[in-house]
Amino acid sequence: MKKHSLLWIALLITGGIQAQSGKEKPGAEITYGFRYNGKDVPEGNLKLIIQGNRASYQPLDAVAQKERQFLDNKGKATYQMITNKEGELLTFKKPFSNYDQPELLPGIDTVLGYACKKAKVKVRSNTIEIWYTDALPMKGTPVLNFAPGLGLILRTLRNGTSEYIATKVDLRDIKDEELKWPVTMGSMVDDATYLRQVIENRFTTLHVFNQEQISWGNKFNDPADEQENVTYHYAGGTVILKKVKLPKTTEVTLFAEVAEYSNGDSYDRTGSVFMVPVDKKTSFLDGLKKGVKELPVYHEKYRGVVATDNYLPTMELMRFFTPFGINYYNEKVKIKGYQWADSAVYRQDITELLPRLQGEVWLGMYIGNYDKGGHKVSLRLKYYPADSDQKGTKEEHWIMPVFNTTNLMEMAEQEYGTMFGKDSLTVTVNIPEGLKNLRLRYTATGHGGWGGGDEFNQKLNEIFVDGKRVYHFIPWRTDCSNFRLSNPATANFVNGLASSDLSRSNWCPGGVTEPITIPLPDLTPGEHTFKVAIPLGEREGNSFSAWNVSGCLIGEK
Repeated sequence: MKKHSLLWIALLITGGIQAQSGKEKPGAEITYGFRYNGKDVPEGNLKLIIQGNRASYQPLDAVAQKERQFLDNKGKATYQMITNKEGELLTFKKPFSNYDQPELLPGIDTVLGYACKKAKVKVRSNTIEIWYTDALPMKGTPVLNFAPGLGLILRTLRNGTSEYIATKVDLRDIKDEELKWPVTMGSMVDDATYLRQVIENRFTTLHVFNQEQISWGNKFNDPADEQENVTYHYAGGTVILKKVKLPKTTEVTLFAEVAEYSNGDSYDRTGSVFMVPVDKKTSFLDGLKKGVKELPVYHEKYRGVVATDNYLPTMELMRFFTPFGINYYNEKVKIKGYQWADSAVYRQDITELLPRLQGEVWLGMYIGNYDKGGHKVSLRLKYYPADSDQKGTKEEHWIMPVFNTTNLMEMAEQEYGTMFGKDSLTVTVNIPEGLKNLRLRYTATGHGGWGGGDEFNQKLNEIFVDGKRVYHFIPWRTDCSNFRLSNPATANFVNGLASSDLSRSNWCPGGVTEPITIPLPDLTPGEHTFKVAIPLGEREGNSFSAWNVSGCLIGEK
């Protein structure tokens, strides 16, 4: 018999436990280490605090730990508790009988010298191996939904990779302040409500725009000064802009999230989320306020599209495309069996741009349209704590917006990106010393919405640095039919296809265009010339093609 078991028998016979604590049943503090693929992951370590029939969970590395978990072995139930952002305590109670039940296996192993029986349980298609002991008069599990009530679980192994294993068992009296058993249970909720709250409490959401209208031809009473957290309207209302204060943090994963629906406009439109750099003598803000002629000119008529010594173009965070009439036309266009979506939601990871998104910044959104109702949009920035194996994006990383031909001021006479027909797009930049892992974040979409237009024809994009081609590809999307239920007002053709189904030059109505990363390992400090070459399609009558390309250089220090 193991010495631990002999100790407990002796204590039980002599009444030593009751004399020590004055409580009916013994207590313990059990420390568990977490491993993944055999490697220690300290962030996953935890303690299980047990007193009698009650147990509580306490992570050792409490990074934003807002959820509390408890086991009630007498009542045969678990409790999960969280305080929402409004300060309300929510509790979800789950009986042991509602958990996946374990299958007992033959064989005995030891963990920390305790004889352990073995079991196996299936949880959401995951196989969990369990080692539990009956040598101690208490029950608990390091993971709440792994066989609560089975015994004292000292080791679990999920799919042969993720492991919790007891590293220390401290048998002693547990005080009430250590157990931290809740005084009140707050509001009892179902599992769906609770899980939603748990997920939302794990990250921080910053609301930039909320149900703002982007339209054409309406009057807006914007304040004169550059006030913070006030929405300004430009280019006839097709551009909205706000000065916001963003957190100064780097140890996060940052997502931009846009929700959009039609407020009257039935067409697919180009949309963009952007940031206005203001660290040069002239900024895009000058053009919005005073007119497009305030912006530096490129090739006689293209304004504000390339970087100069005194100007940086807008830094694009996300390029999206509105569906045909989502929400507004849902009831106007009914097709049996088609359940139209109520809004389009676009999400994109923009973590690599984080060093430029610190402190006070101007954030804007654009949707090109000619409709008084236009569109309604919301923009949220979501900050998720970075995983332990993620490299933090250092605040001092170098980020330089180099070009952006998307004519955000389309309704204020900014030219379309038609320079590619003859002259291409060329810009010279100066690369500072001390950078590594240089790369170009490049986004490209072709436009010209008729049979011969570049929207529907594959065109080669070539990127040159100092005359040498460093990258080439054909931007093209073939998955647009996946967005059919977001496009109630799309045209339906005689062959059964809808206009929204058609393949396009790197975009779909209702989708986000993904930027590509072009590595530039040979780029040395000093002056370099970048060139983007695209064979622009010829005009046909009043129809013409254009390309919206944006590029941002990123380097690590």
